[in-house]
Amino acid sequence: MVCTRCKMVVKAELEQLGFNPVAVNLGEVELSQESLTQAQTNTIAEALAKFGFELLADKKKQLVEQAKTAIIEQVHYATEPLKVNFSDYLSQKLGIEYGTLSAVFSETEHNTIEKYVIQQKIEKVKELLTYGESSLSEMAYLLNYSSVAHLSAQFKKISGQTPSAYKQSQQASRRTLDEI
Repeated sequence: MVCTRCKMVVKAELEQLGFNPVAVNLGEVELSQESLTQAQTNTIAEALAKFGFELLADKKKQLVEQAKTAIIEQVHYATEPLKVNFSDYLSQKLGIEYGTLSAVFSETEHNTIEKYVIQQKIEKVKELLTYGESSLSEMAYLLNYSSVAHLSAQFKKISGQTPSAYKQSQQASRRTLDEI
């Protein structure tokens, strides 16, 4: 789950199935029941699959999804810039050594955490450019870039065009967060 609407869909679907979700957060659900039967788990998995969600039983995949969720929350929903390195933030948030997290992430995703963070930041910049909500200086500050030049260089490297060219283009292509 990567957005508020996703959380709403999951909650509604669980309630429709007769489960009582205590908390629905990005990437995880807490039910009032202590444990589920295999049949109940299968029912939930089938219902959520209709919406493109999957239940993760593999511990490595769960860890990667927790990392992705933490990154998405920080990049797309935080209102203040991060005061520490992303590696420290993730280690602290997930309670796991960054080296271990990085290795599991790379093995599972065939991508590094650093590249994933950059991709998320560029998508956020695209969003802000599309809606004209911020200047490049404000974007650079919010997303922890050392300068507008650094942000612009990464933007061009990832998207193939400068931020200004992207803003002026009629074919502004954005990807949903779960496609990154």
